[in-house]
Amino acid sequence: MIRVGVDGMGGDYGPAVIVEGAVLAANDFPHLEIVLVGQTDALKRELNRHKVLGGKIEIQEAPEVVGMGDSPVAAIKKKKNSSIGVAVELHKKKIVDAVVSAGNTGAAVAASLLILGNLPGVKRPGIAIGTPTLRGISVTMDVGANINPSAEELFQYAVMAETYARYIFKKKKPSVGLLNIGEEETKGTDALKEAYKLLRDSHLNFIGNIEGRDFFTGKADCIICDGFVGNVVLKMCESVLEVCMELIKREVKKNPISLLGAWLCKPTLNAIRQQTNYEDAGGAPLLGINGNIIISHGISSAKAIRNAIRVAGELVANRVNENIMDGLTLNLNSRADTSSQSGPQLQEKN
Repeated sequence: MIRVGVDGMGGDYGPAVIVEGAVLAANDFPHLEIVLVGQTDALKRELNRHKVLGGKIEIQEAPEVVGMGDSPVAAIKKKKNSSIGVAVELHKKKIVDAVVSAGNTGAAVAASLLILGNLPGVKRPGIAIGTPTLRGISVTMDVGANINPSAEELFQYAVMAETYARYIFKKKKPSVGLLNIGEEETKGTDALKEAYKLLRDSHLNFIGNIEGRDFFTGKADCIICDGFVGNVVLKMCESVLEVCMELIKREVKKNPISLLGAWLCKPTLNAIRQQTNYEDAGGAPLLGINGNIIISHGISSAKAIRNAIRVAGELVANRVNENIMDGLTLNLNSRADTSSQSGPQLQEKN
């Protein structure tokens, strides 16, 4: 049985949506047990509104709440009994196997770093998301945890994203692309140029630099970038989708023929919306942490929370962290072999 701790006080809509999502997960995934962490009275009040099949939800008291506008590190240090802090502590003590939070992202990252620390050998954690493309789901990393990564950190992101793509999205040999301003090896910042070399010489299926126009084509199964660029791209894409849908609605209302066409196209439009629906992804894993942390959007619906809990269970069941460490070790050994082979050779004396 896999136990998932859920930050019951996180998110823009408070305990109501979080608890509803937890109930959906408990009812749909019999192999999961859920521990709601937060203010007991508020969580019980919401839980009483729903019917839990099998009784796989319990509550852990945490009286303090980290607000969405709080300074992340300061809040975690001052509010020792916050819902996110207590949830991560439960994970450290192995009372739960994973944690889901739709609260303050910075606080979730800070709590994970301060309480759990990084996986051995990992320099900085990163947030990975599943991005819908013309060829299925691609993994984009990082989208907000580290805005100024080094070349080595970008390389480690590639190893982590490739592992996630293989074990969660079942891609046999995921291709890896480095998001840049051009396809040429000489393009980009010094960190990107050096990361290119590290990726080129690794065991990964590296296809080179990719540009922004390749983001949704499926050219790469894994898209590697810094957290600043990744976060901007992610939120811009959310906005573009919303604007496009609104423009379509405005246009179809202008005359009866357009309305008829929209009605006929409704199944197709619904299918497209379903393919790009963030609710199905649920949440994004914070990879590189010595634990299983899922970060959900602040506006997450109950369905999104339900799926975030599902993904948390998949991280544990597929031993993603252990496989990331294996991938990092493989590359370290590969570099050592290459270095020894290319080093100075002793010359035989005549």
